Amino acid sequence: MLELELRFEGGATRVQVVALPCDIGRATQSHLRFSAWRVAKHHARLEQGEDGVYIEDFGSLSGTWVNGARITRYGPLCPSDEIVIGPCLICIRAGSGATALPVLPGPAVQEGDIRGSAARQSSSILDAGQSLPSWNSSREHSEAVADLTSAPVADAFLLQHRRRLHAALLEALDLRRRDIAGMSDAALRSEATAALSHIIRDDRELPEGVDRQGLLQEVVDEAVGLGPLEPLLDDPEISEIMVNRHDEIYVESAGRLRRHRMAFSSEQAVLGVIERIVSPLGRRIDESSPMVDARLRDGSRVNAVIPPVALRGASLTIRKFPQRRLQMQDLLGVGALSIPMGEFLQACVVQRKNMIVSGGTGSGKTTLLNILSNCIPAGERIVTIEDAAELRLAHQNLVALEARPPNLEGRGRIEIRDLVRNALRMRPDRIVIGECRGAETFDMLSAMNTGHEGSLTTLHANSPRDALARLETMILMAGMDLPLQAVREHISASIHILVQQARLSDGRRVVTAIVEITGMESGRIQTQELFRYREGHAEQAHAFSGCGVMPECFSPQDLARAGLSAELFSGHSILHEASAVFPPSAPSGAIAG
Repeated sequence: MLELELRFEGGATRVQVVALPCDIGRATQSHLRFSAWRVAKHHARLEQGEDGVYIEDFGSLSGTWVNGARITRYGPLCPSDEIVIGPCLICIRAGSGATALPVLPGPAVQEGDIRGSAARQSSSILDAGQSLPSWNSSREHSEAVADLTSAPVADAFLLQHRRRLHAALLEALDLRRRDIAGMSDAALRSEATAALSHIIRDDRELPEGVDRQGLLQEVVDEAVGLGPLEPLLDDPEISEIMVNRHDEIYVESAGRLRRHRMAFSSEQAVLGVIERIVSPLGRRIDESSPMVDARLRDGSRVNAVIPPVALRGASLTIRKFPQRRLQMQDLLGVGALSIPMGEFLQACVVQRKNMIVSGGTGSGKTTLLNILSNCIPAGERIVTIEDAAELRLAHQNLVALEARPPNLEGRGRIEIRDLVRNALRMRPDRIVIGECRGAETFDMLSAMNTGHEGSLTTLHANSPRDALARLETMILMAGMDLPLQAVREHISASIHILVQQARLSDGRRVVTAIVEITGMESGRIQTQELFRYREGHAEQAHAFSGCGVMPECFSPQDLARAGLSAELFSGHSILHEASAVFPPSAPSGAIAG
């Protein structure tokens, strides 16, 4: 026998004991019958499996939902799982008669009211006054309870209390009737801390051994801050934070991914954090626009995706950047390139060579672009153009431009291509584009070839030859009716140096090749490799080496002026004694791309 707790949209609640297998549907012979149009005649079945109780959907139109995700078969079920069929939310009560059912302390829907519970959980600090969609049209936005089968029992127990205290705090602050626009973050946090202190002091459900001060901090962080992300953002060893769903957080440290024990209390808490990040930037995220790129105050890059696009719940990815500006010395310190390669790249920037940094996702392109941009002489005027501002340049004569998404009416969108065209009228010496993704590539190359030499940008590609092919494709995306021969001539005349980056299997990020574009021959863009990264044999260390070729874009006078010798481009390169060439800097944190 299985004891089920049934909670309906109207607020009715009842407990029902059923035998397995249990058919659920609208038909009169169903063991668990719901008279609602959203329930099929033969909708689903609960049955005993080898390792627990499973639920299977019979292909119903409205579907069977478990923890906010539509399923065909799911199990083994545990008491923390929430099953939604039509107008009813079904929870399996802990301690019921299912022999193989895992029994972990999981939170039930609070106060017996689905709609009221969702509304209380949705009262985040910055979306006060925003109405929650109705239960039947927004199953994805219902509060998803954590899958606790892989978490320690103590964590599951504390998660239940965190969710309860979070709802109590929001109710105590009465956010829907308060004007918080004029309150500073410190004042809001202080008031929330005081209110929650009184709640915890009078609470009789918390066990004696619980760290009440730590629990208070976690709940306040989630209500008015970034919740469990705050200690992760403060950790200098963590370079990337990935929230797959509210109870599943992964972090990257030293190039390795691992699951973190921290979690949000609910799906609605993640949505509240996303709203607090994007709202100050004038951006929006909702069902009509479920994806957004943003940044934190420290410059960290944020990408958020919410249902209906994110099937398992709201997802958040944060790419952290070091608190201080990295220098070439830092890349040498972690073995990302060699001293001759660093000298050459610095000389290319000073001598106003047009450069493109290419590589895969997370390979370190933005970090290298920032370091190269800081090599630009102080007397020049720079205009940076980005989709979401990430570059942190130290120049005084700097103008930073950022693209803008459309507003609620679908108007006001400003593309990167519009900013590139406008930048040409701002008298820049150099234009730095965070990343070329489309038609703006043609305008960028035109700027490189018409008086803005020394400009820099990045693009996604797995090899130098792939980078050239992507450039051709993106120029054709600009809608210019140009033959491929003219496109290739445009590329070869505009770009001097292509720097290829890669992330290795051990998590290291290295410059794998520095390639010069030398012109056209037989209708193809000609390149020559100046430096390469070679992965040695078992008895030989990884090494960078020059290819023995002198760059054609440097005249002998340019090489002498830059202090470069022919020996720089031949033989094996070393990774140490960099302080003799580049000034030392403070120890660096994780270098992320």
